[in-house]
Amino acid sequence: MTPIGITMGDPAGVGPEIIVKSMASLSPDERRGYRIFGNEGSLFAAEKVLGTGLDLGSLDLHQTDIPGGVLPFGKLDPRGGEACFRFIEAAVRQAEKGKIAGIVTAPINKAALNAAGHHYDGHTGMLASLTGAKSSFMLLTSERLNVIHVSTHISLKGAIDRARTDRILATIRAGHQQFQRLGIKARIAVAGLNPHCGEGGLFGDEDDTQIAPAIQAARAEGIDAHGPIPADTVFHRAYEGGFDLIVAQYHDQGHIPIKLVAFDTAVNVSLGLPIDRCSVDHGTAFDIAGKGIAKNVNLDHALAYARRMAATRSPS
Repeated sequence: MTPIGITMGDPAGVGPEIIVKSMASLSPDERRGYRIFGNEGSLFAAEKVLGTGLDLGSLDLHQTDIPGGVLPFGKLDPRGGEACFRFIEAAVRQAEKGKIAGIVTAPINKAALNAAGHHYDGHTGMLASLTGAKSSFMLLTSERLNVIHVSTHISLKGAIDRARTDRILATIRAGHQQFQRLGIKARIAVAGLNPHCGEGGLFGDEDDTQIAPAIQAARAEGIDAHGPIPADTVFHRAYEGGFDLIVAQYHDQGHIPIKLVAFDTAVNVSLGLPIDRCSVDHGTAFDIAGKGIAKNVNLDHALAYARRMAATRSPS
């Protein structure tokens, strides 16, 4: 069985703790299904805090050393940014070679990453760069609400500029293909950009001139796409079962509703990459790192989704 890779994220954050908690909940046979890309000392520090009794020697660990030794929890440090980049880079290279079936990422700190000289907007941009992907898309998935984003970590002004027909159509296609891969013919709702989808041009014309043509093109390809639908109603309709997936036009439009209804369980999935990657949908939580109180529920959901993706991945 090809293992799934888990990257430890920033070693000063909660990544080491949630990994130890998740691995401690598994049997030795189940643990063999995962390879951790991280630092042994950081995992030992987490286990010292948690006291789970996990035999760290039972873990399949791809070790990366941290200059100067183990970082203290809860403190931003460029060495943490460098370490998390190295963890991810190693996992990507193994995924490209088929040595791991996909990657599940623990959280990184963007400030530490950039302080280390790696200027990315987060995991999604970094993974696109490392794999040479032309573009990628962020899908947030949960039991009752699923959202894919036209844009994510850019300014709101930049997000409005990004909401162009070609990008919106590519986002619809990416979501459709992901659900198709999982055996679901998705009913896709496309959220409007402006209040009330522009109200016939009174509040902007992007919904008519940029979004509607993308939906029409998607429907011509056989995709069950609908909209544009005002953002103030579409998420409720999807939550009640009316749609399987929503295309959100920018970061907060999609993130706010899904974090409201699935804060601990939503999984972040990167689409459009040549490798499979999903992640927890939370940050490094420096304020609680090292206190033993971070929950591993989100990581467990990400691992479950990664196994689901691995089961449907076409042989290379």
